[in-house]
Amino acid sequence: MLSWENASFKTLATESLNQGAIESDAYGGICQRAWVEINDQALTYNVQQIKSLLSDKTRLMGVVKADAYGHGACKVSHTILEAGADWLAVATVPEGIELRLAGVEAPILILGATDRPEQIQAIAHWQLQPTICTPQQALVFSETLSHYTEAMPVHLKLDTGMSRLGTPWQQAVEFVKFVQGLPNLKIASIYSHFATADNPDQTVMKQQHQRFEEAIDLCGIGGKSSPGDIRLHLANSAATLTDSALHYDMVRVGLAIYGLYPAPHLQDKIDLKPAMQVKARVTQVKTIEAGTGVSYGYQFIAPKQMRLAVVGIGYADGVPRNLSNKMKV
Repeated sequence: MLSWENASFKTLATESLNQGAIESDAYGGICQRAWVEINDQALTYNVQQIKSLLSDKTRLMGVVKADAYGHGACKVSHTILEAGADWLAVATVPEGIELRLAGVEAPILILGATDRPEQIQAIAHWQLQPTICTPQQALVFSETLSHYTEAMPVHLKLDTGMSRLGTPWQQAVEFVKFVQGLPNLKIASIYSHFATADNPDQTVMKQQHQRFEEAIDLCGIGGKSSPGDIRLHLANSAATLTDSALHYDMVRVGLAIYGLYPAPHLQDKIDLKPAMQVKARVTQVKTIEAGTGVSYGYQFIAPKQMRLAVVGIGYADGVPRNLSNKMKV
């Protein structure tokens, strides 16, 4: 049995430390084998690039759901707000609360569905703004907020073809009138979401755009709204890069802020810089002979004698197994 008191084990460990087999570094204590680096300057650059596409009246909503897609929601939020973003969007109430606790004061839209009284009370307390998808949900909000003195800003979502959250666009007039008639709520915006904006074939996107236009026109809002009125927003990253006619009063941008193009055909629309780098240490280098199989399933067979580097990162770190023999490093 090995223990720290065992002289030979203690000597071996001490020698290993002295020889650098186990390193102490800037990541705190024992050296990490894999890590992520986030470039704040790239985030700032991307926000500025996106804003260069927008008119003065169009606001930029930065989507920071899912911990800003793994980039760190709190830090990213402060960075992109300083760079010029106006709003933030999250998926859940806890994500919004996390940002408030981190000192974020900008308006925050919750994209996901919320209808439980405790969620509604938390939204009010933390001054978040919810998405309302159905008249029934709106009624629950209104009743839960009956003891509040100030009306809550809410954002109505129309389903124009995504077939997920939202009231069918054909029922937009009834939906808007119903919410307008409820106490304790005020409509801050009406929005929808594209299903295929990243597809070079714009048939479905154009159909959704037409439906959105028809819905808001029937509601008496018109194609453009002015400050203080109900805002309209429709464009995600792909739509923002595709057509300025889709920008309306605000665009909701996620991928592009992080330096990712929604599709290859959009790469010439704007210059973006990737904000994340995944790094790992080479843990061993060896020579393998022609015909030698590598890793699970032998999906790579050495065509000749090769030098092989083993990198300390794998499935447990989030690297998909389906990238075997396909991933570029």
